[in-house]
Amino acid sequence: MCAFSPSVPAAVGAHGTVPPMSEARSDVLLVDRRPDGVAVLTLNDPDRRNAMSDAMTEAWTAALAGLRADAGLRCVVVTGAGSAFTSGGDLSWLAEKNAVAVPALRDRMLAFYRAWLAIRDLEVPTIAAVNGHAVGAGLALALACDLRYAADDAKLLVPFTALGLHPGMATTWLLPEVAGLPLARELLFTGRAVTGTEAERHGLVNRAVPRDRVLAEALSVAGTIATRAPIATRLTKVALANGGHPDMETALRWESLAQPVTMASRDMLVGIRAQQEKRPPEFTGE
Repeated sequence: MCAFSPSVPAAVGAHGTVPPMSEARSDVLLVDRRPDGVAVLTLNDPDRRNAMSDAMTEAWTAALAGLRADAGLRCVVVTGAGSAFTSGGDLSWLAEKNAVAVPALRDRMLAFYRAWLAIRDLEVPTIAAVNGHAVGAGLALALACDLRYAADDAKLLVPFTALGLHPGMATTWLLPEVAGLPLARELLFTGRAVTGTEAERHGLVNRAVPRDRVLAEALSVAGTIATRAPIATRLTKVALANGGHPDMETALRWESLAQPVTMASRDMLVGIRAQQEKRPPEFTGE
């Protein structure tokens, strides 16, 4: 059972840990493929605050494999069912595995981290619609997405040290990448929660909106992305990956290759013609 208490950070579950084995269930992750090329992945175990169980991890891995093979994919939105984005894993699993040898734990944790962080490998932009609390590994999942839109009253926290744990799921890299080292240090050292509103002020999320508008906001942005030229968008995502280019010369060398690739595409002609005719372009990815 997933321990989750918004008012007591030390009791919140899923901080980069893997829950116990469970029977496979296809309904713990909902995949909605939309006509405009946007796919919505909904973590769907609201009774357990969408904890990242083995069943959900298996469904997540299968879903990402399907998305990678979809040439018509334009953008992916991740959200949670019910009142939480995801609370992460299960504290009881930690207690049960306390005596397990480190090598075996390391192998299992690494597989878990890589399964969920594979969303970063998708070639299209990804958006986290943080509809509620995002805790530990759950916040890491949101940070792994390219953009984040959060409920203004959502709680975002990484209370690893309050549990005697080192952070997991690349949080020590993702949090500084998104929010900078000063805030990353504060949140990781203290485990304090920030609301969606505060997270927006710190740049931890792109925008905070009322809870009932989170998914609509994310889908609006996704819809806009879906109308942009697919080749140009995918190459731009590559350019910005892992913090972007290390220096301007590297950026120039990349752009001097990537921009001609798009200049040779049919979509560039479509875009220019649409601008000349003052109408929306209809890109095909060719």
